[in-house]
Amino acid sequence: MTGRDAGFIGLGAMGLPMARHLHAHGRLAAVGNRNRIKAQALATELTIEAPATLAELASRCDVVALCVTADADVLGCIDDLLPGLRPGAVVIDHSTVAPDTARQAAARLARVGAHFLDAPVSGGVEGARNGRLSMMVGGDEVVLDRVRTLLDCYAAKITWMGSCGSGQATKAVNQVLVAGIAAAVCEGLALGESLGLESERLLPTLAAGAAGNWFLEKRGASMLRGEFDVGFKLGLLHKDLAIVQRMARSAGVDHAVVDKALEDYASLMATGHADEDISALIRLKRPDDKGAPPRN
Repeated sequence: MTGRDAGFIGLGAMGLPMARHLHAHGRLAAVGNRNRIKAQALATELTIEAPATLAELASRCDVVALCVTADADVLGCIDDLLPGLRPGAVVIDHSTVAPDTARQAAARLARVGAHFLDAPVSGGVEGARNGRLSMMVGGDEVVLDRVRTLLDCYAAKITWMGSCGSGQATKAVNQVLVAGIAAAVCEGLALGESLGLESERLLPTLAAGAAGNWFLEKRGASMLRGEFDVGFKLGLLHKDLAIVQRMARSAGVDHAVVDKALEDYASLMATGHADEDISALIRLKRPDDKGAPPRN
């Protein structure tokens, strides 16, 4: 597949930079978004199209990528795309949803001869902006190979994980690790503050040893400054973890990390912090946090 053959639906914090990378590589033909004004503004800026309906968008593209919020959004987009999809078209979903939702989407598309890949991503907003996302893909490997050069526009690593739903299953595992690491880093740094350790010395020391990790590197300094306006919204992680909890219960495995994270993020959401980065979890770890930057 070559040329300006792709449509992109969902222009949020992740989707917008992904769409821009497609445009930078000459691959973006059209965009869609729940808020059509946003789609029209981007289309005008990039001199591409923002069709009035998703069926119209589908009729103009060989490949359509989605990056939306919830399971119902994915299936709704699929249903809206169906009338315009040509046989052989490929729909790639970068959302985080349940594996069963991916399989439902694939079944609906198969009725019109179109293909589906569940391809959730990891790497945060920074990864999307830098075109360095890690992508975990479920579906037909031959279909993935057809669209791999397109996905290379915004992914640094693309891994085929198996049949449809395997990408979302992998993302579920990823989100358990994200939740656990975030909790450990926030709790550890809150302890460091309480013990009077200076962040300028603490953070590089931790990063250089066995405790070093992406979350500590990318969010350690900002959370200690009380800055939570970058990265992955905690309300979205809460949504993801609710899916993971159901999967873990069904699989019969322990899910204590997920349960605790859901409880903590629900508490933050209830006090108005749903749109903050997940590093805002440190608010619950500090003995007297009021949202103000800590003292070193």
